[in-house]
Parts: sequence; C-alpha cells; structure tokens
Amino acid sequence: MFTFILALHIIVAIAMIGLILIQHGKGADAGASFGAGSSGTIFGAAGTANFLTRATGALTVVFFITSMTLAVNARKQAEDQFRLDAPVSAPQTPRPLTENPQ
Repeated sequence: MFTFILALHIIVAIAMIGLILIQHGKGADAGASFGAGSSGTIFGAAGTANFLTRATGALTVVFFITSMTLAVNARKQAEDQFRLDAPVSAPQTPRPLTENPQ
C-alpha cells in the first residue's frame, strides 16, 4: 500500500508541475489584447483557464491527501522500528567466583 501511495504521489506531483507550467500568467491577457495571443482555442478564450485551474485544484487536493497519508504511514513505521516487544526481565546479578585466582 505504501508503494502505491508513493507512486500516486509522484505521478500527481509531475502532473501538477505540467499543468502549472501550461497555464498563462495574469500578464498574458495584456499581450493577447495587442494581437500576441489567439483566442480561438478548443476551450474558448476563458474555457482553458477555467479547466486548467480546476484540474490543478483537484490535483492539489489529491497531492495534499497523499502527503498526509505518507506522513502518517512514515510515523507508524518509525514507532514500530523503536518498539521493543520483549518482556522486561529482572536484572541479573553476576555469579560469584568459585575459585581463587592466584
């Protein structure tokens, strides 16, 4: 399960990076008004921004959930690593010497 969540986390992170890099900044609208951009796209003039913004938001939610899940899982693994399941025994006293060393 940990490996699946980690793989999903990495895929979502790469997809978020791609979507954020595709999006136009706020200054891109000023350039389009002077003829530098095209408004005849597949989604329309404002449709692509709305779609990309919603997709980025959805990926952000998934990224946050996988981050929290990985953090909780890592904490459980760390606690299990330092847990001692052996019963506590009484301290042992050293045996007395039976022979006289000379």
